[in-house]
Amino acid sequence: MSDADFLVRIWGARGSLPACSGQASSFGCATPCIEVRCGKRTFVLDAGSGSFPLGQELAAGDARELDLLFTHCHYDHIEGLPFFRPLHSRDWTARIWSGHLAGRMTTEEMITSYMQTPFFPVGPGCFSARLKYNDFAAGEVIEAGDGVTIRTLLLNHPGGAIGYRLEYRGRSFCLITDTEHVPGKPDQAILSFIAGADTVVYDSAYRDEEFEAYVGYGHSTWQEGVRLCDAAHANQFIAFHHQPEKTDLVLEAVDAELRRLRPNSGLAREAMVILPGKKMG
Repeated sequence: MSDADFLVRIWGARGSLPACSGQASSFGCATPCIEVRCGKRTFVLDAGSGSFPLGQELAAGDARELDLLFTHCHYDHIEGLPFFRPLHSRDWTARIWSGHLAGRMTTEEMITSYMQTPFFPVGPGCFSARLKYNDFAAGEVIEAGDGVTIRTLLLNHPGGAIGYRLEYRGRSFCLITDTEHVPGKPDQAILSFIAGADTVVYDSAYRDEEFEAYVGYGHSTWQEGVRLCDAAHANQFIAFHHQPEKTDLVLEAVDAELRRLRPNSGLAREAMVILPGKKMG
């Protein structure tokens, strides 16, 4: 298959808030949104503020079908949903998935609860696309069709979060955010989940040196991402979920250090295109 048959694009890599220190950043300011193309299929992982420009591009393209998978429903991962243009077109079909609230709230209930007064002026009834809400329990394997398999994992985050592994024609991409590690005790479930993966995007909000001050916040460090990917023999590690207050100077230093340790790895940047199984440019 060609490289473009399995393509990952970062539309938002910041965590917590769609902002960054300074007027501009080479890493971007938008919150989590990742596009994954598997052949003719389009998968969108999370709908942070980065989903707004993605929606504009999708609306201008030829596709009219997508799958939107939520890791969880904290604001930084859902704030772009009401403004995601394909959902406002009758020409589109959107399958929306979640599993972090299994047994407590359905995907449809989650979105309806978010898009209601006094938090938002209109409900999901404003969407004109054909919506298909789907629920799953963490650990389930989703056979998405067209040769795409989606594996799921419950992560250590307040309220729960889901890790995803998308497999397509012998290649694999993992998104592991938001999750908190226990120092000195590698998460065995994550190790098994990302084993041999071509690309792993991992929650790297902090450095090891500052982690103690954030215990309980539900996030991890880029060094833990290195340790996990090394132990799991994952090929490429992309550090993700940058704190909004971290400047380019700080992030560029981390990027250089990470690339020194793992030459085919680095920090996530808006507009970054990843070809799982291929070397970074």
